[in-house]
Amino acid sequence: MEKLEKGIALYKEGKFEEALLVFEALVSADGPKPGYLHYRARIQSRLGALDAAISDFDELIALEPFNTTFISDRAVVLHLLKRNEEAMEAFDQALNLDPKNPYRYSSRAYFKDRIGDLKGAIEDYESAIALDPEDAIAYNNKGLVEEKLGYQQKSRKSFSEADRLSGYSKSDPHYSNGTEKRPPLEPNYIQEDEKKPMSLGHYFSVISDLFTKQSTRVEFAQFLRSKFKRS
Repeated sequence: MEKLEKGIALYKEGKFEEALLVFEALVSADGPKPGYLHYRARIQSRLGALDAAISDFDELIALEPFNTTFISDRAVVLHLLKRNEEAMEAFDQALNLDPKNPYRYSSRAYFKDRIGDLKGAIEDYESAIALDPEDAIAYNNKGLVEEKLGYQQKSRKSFSEADRLSGYSKSDPHYSNGTEKRPPLEPNYIQEDEKKPMSLGHYFSVISDLFTKQSTRVEFAQFLRSKFKRS
């Protein structure tokens, strides 16, 4: 148990190479337990070892075929491998197994936005909001997609609701001459670095990890604070 906790701590600190060694040792000593494989897969995705990550996720799905977290996380790696049809099937499967979970809709919406299905993304964000009307992140991201489609009035309304729910204020430094600087926010994951697309293991960070990333904390801390309080 002590070694497991050490591995998790290293993972959360971003020390992925060291964390991988811990989980490799745990798998070697105790066998491919789902908890070990899941963290190892997440770490491998962070390190860009996507084939190794998908191999672990495939083994996880074989062990627990109805685990929606494993299915959804596997979908992300499939997307990173540009296997988008399979990724969509996996996101759909996770949602079908867990249809009352707004996070499932937000995850698929974020994916749809990334692959250019903007109207589909809005529909999923609206479904997420219907299930969780206080989800400021879903409103923020829906507004960004609406903005891409030129729906300026709708996007302003979505941003306004996101601001209301989060306590975000135009007096904050994120506004420059009245213009918001809004990054897209991954549902329950830290913001990805678009300049390093193969490091998108960022999908796998839990909400609390946002506080360990200075750039994210500085850019959008106040907007996210209400989300942390509800988690």
